Amino acid sequence: MFDLSRGHNLMPIRSAGSIIVVVFSMAIQVAATSAQDSGHTPAPLLGQLEKELIYSMDHLRGDDGAKPYFLAYTVYDETTTILSASLGAMMRNQVSHGRNLNIDLRVGDYKLDNTHQLRDAGQSRESGSGNISLAIDDHEMSIRHTIWYHTDRMFKRAVKRLGRVKTNLKIKVEEEDKSDDFSTETPNHFIEPPAKIELNHKMWSDRLRKLSSIVRDFPYIYSSSITLGTYAGTRYLINSEGTKLQTAQTRFRITMQAGTKADDGMNLMQSFDFNAATEAGLPSNQEMEAAFRKVLNQVLALRVAPVAEPYIGPAILRNRASGVFFHEIFGHRIEGHRQRDVTEGQTFTKKINQPVLPTFLSVYDDPTLAKSGDVDLRGYYLYDDDGVEARRVPLVENGILKTFLLSRTPVEGFPKSNGHGRRQSGYAIVSRQANLVVESTKQVSFKQLRARLIETCQAQGKPYGLLFEDISGGFTTTSRRGPQSFKVLPIVVYRVYADGRPDELIRGADIVGTPLTCFETITNTADDLAVFNGSCGAESGWVPVSAVSPSVLISTIEIEKRRRSQSRPPILDPPLPSKSRSAGAGD
Repeated sequence: MFDLSRGHNLMPIRSAGSIIVVVFSMAIQVAATSAQDSGHTPAPLLGQLEKELIYSMDHLRGDDGAKPYFLAYTVYDETTTILSASLGAMMRNQVSHGRNLNIDLRVGDYKLDNTHQLRDAGQSRESGSGNISLAIDDHEMSIRHTIWYHTDRMFKRAVKRLGRVKTNLKIKVEEEDKSDDFSTETPNHFIEPPAKIELNHKMWSDRLRKLSSIVRDFPYIYSSSITLGTYAGTRYLINSEGTKLQTAQTRFRITMQAGTKADDGMNLMQSFDFNAATEAGLPSNQEMEAAFRKVLNQVLALRVAPVAEPYIGPAILRNRASGVFFHEIFGHRIEGHRQRDVTEGQTFTKKINQPVLPTFLSVYDDPTLAKSGDVDLRGYYLYDDDGVEARRVPLVENGILKTFLLSRTPVEGFPKSNGHGRRQSGYAIVSRQANLVVESTKQVSFKQLRARLIETCQAQGKPYGLLFEDISGGFTTTSRRGPQSFKVLPIVVYRVYADGRPDELIRGADIVGTPLTCFETITNTADDLAVFNGSCGAESGWVPVSAVSPSVLISTIEIEKRRRSQSRPPILDPPLPSKSRSAGAGD
């Protein structure tokens, strides 16, 4: 524990750690100059974080002489708005504003520190500091007191865990990956104005009410909503190496969803999102109405569609669906921390410079892409949560795996970050996807791709192939504790008959399989790149992501029946006006 009542300044105190403090103080001065040159002034909060960090690095010592070799303070200042309407009525009108402090403190050195994986020891990774609530009004004493208290807590936890790490290394077999625990990186200095959104709540509430009332003409829609969500986030990051960042981001999303229940008990849901970085990028009333009516009609069509049967055969994944497919099945398996974690399946760990995809496919991840065409990408950022500058990373070139997505946790053969350390506030940083982009040199029009699907069905003797128009999401198992498999959750699927019959909508189909087998069966792509914008959940929480991909033809894919509810549809007619009570809801 260190004393709260003391004077603060940037002058180094002469002690055993004075050299470190002098170097850091110089880095802070450079940061201040850089911020001034950028034309933007750092917020007072950055100065408060700076004072506590310098003092902690100079004074924080354990009884045995242990001290931090690295310390970072990150504050996520976030304002969110949720406006939601259903059947013409407002269901939610919520604005929340909060600041959460995250503390990343390391004891030991870059080679071995307290974050090292504990093998066969329950929770094997550091879990992060959790969200530490911070005053939102720049009250200096409150803020610095919170930082002081929780830095002490994190330091004691780190010292204790480092002892466990050293013991664990002595009693376990020799590690395969002997990489350092933390990479050395160039400090970055960047200041931009705090994020701010000025939303006309009345105007948007009126729009959502009016659009949501359309459902009154659809009595068999049992649940529906139109929601506007906004996010204005400013991240303040400062670390003991000299990095000083103040970055801002705004996001807007309109989500339209509707649900019903089939006579056999299956719950059916459809949704559609509009994503934008600014309010100006949101759709018009006409575009929103057209999209919502499409969702409603698709739900009703699914209600009477036949149930999918287990199937193995050819299929097309339409562009957005293909994006989800690559994100889930490929993207998670090339996240760097999975390559050195002994509990992971390490599908591609030993595959560098070897083929992992067909030769006509290349894949890269680029957080610096703000748009694809005219579509805003949710995975956009300039600096990751480690404070490392974002960059484009070529992952696969002509089918050959070249590298992994890397945070500041090195992997054998890859000692440096490539700007992909990410987290949701409260979690420990790990390597994550941002904007995953799939490119192809073997392209045809979508019409030609569909014709090739029919040709493949005929060659395999299959009566039909499948067309996955849209996918809501999915999940994949990368741990050795389970099978190295995936499940992707389609929401619009058609049977495409080889004999020329009209396509048939089906429901209740889930795509399942294993990655290495599935990748080998991709035979063609279309020339129709499209974007899937979403949020991805993993060890470091939920982060915004995008996937950009063309439609792909897969010669062999497997689907299985989806689990369904056994409860019946509503017994009484819905209480909607006009003719809705003239027929039973289950008819």
